[in-house]
Amino acid sequence: MHHVEHGTGTPLVVLHGAGVDHRETEACFEPALQDVPGLRRVYPDLPGMGRSPAPDSIRSADDVLDALLVFADEIASGAPPLLLGHSAGGYFAQAMAARRPERVAGLALVCPMLPGTRDVPQHRPVIRSDILGTDDFRSYFVIQTPQMLDRYDRFVAPGAALANVPALERIGQRWELAPASGTAYPGPTLLVAGRLDSTVGYAATADLLGHYPHASLAVLDDAGHALPHEQPELLRALLRGWLSRADGWEAPG
Repeated sequence: MHHVEHGTGTPLVVLHGAGVDHRETEACFEPALQDVPGLRRVYPDLPGMGRSPAPDSIRSADDVLDALLVFADEIASGAPPLLLGHSAGGYFAQAMAARRPERVAGLALVCPMLPGTRDVPQHRPVIRSDILGTDDFRSYFVIQTPQMLDRYDRFVAPGAALANVPALERIGQRWELAPASGTAYPGPTLLVAGRLDSTVGYAATADLLGHYPHASLAVLDDAGHALPHEQPELLRALLRGWLSRADGWEAPG
């Protein structure tokens, strides 16, 4: 699985959303994390995206999950990694923690795609432009400024152009992961949602608060599904708080 990484120390695996590649998560999260000492940030391309292939053997979301679990084991070399996911990456990060809670040092979900999505609002820009960018840009961002368009053009669109559409369609036919058995992930957890997220909403993310015994929840105004681009300073503070809670936490048993 193709990936890039920065730093040394505790591994943090950062998973991007559907149809893009590691460049989006790297651009959004690396500025918030790059000066955290003792943190090894790993940004993979999910199967069928970026430079990671999706062979015919990967036919479902469960197959992707299996590949990510193997990847995390190889990256971590025995040390439980931290997991951070945006959008579909959050869906997979949540499942990884559910499958093997004792082998995850902390879990952060940002605008996660969830099977229980509900009450998704209509797209409503905070700063609207009818001339900047394409419909894809304007339907993703609620802050439609030249700065956000530049980020879309540099960090989102290039990955979208590399997506293996037939492979993603094949996986998408079996996108719902098999339920995990056992108790909820007990470790330090961060849940972040955009109040204006017209892709997955915020209600389903808020529903998770009761599922995780050590979770913090933030629903950010003036942010949609592109929250990591649109509210970087707030996200940075939330991630720093989460990492502080995760520092020194040990899984029971």
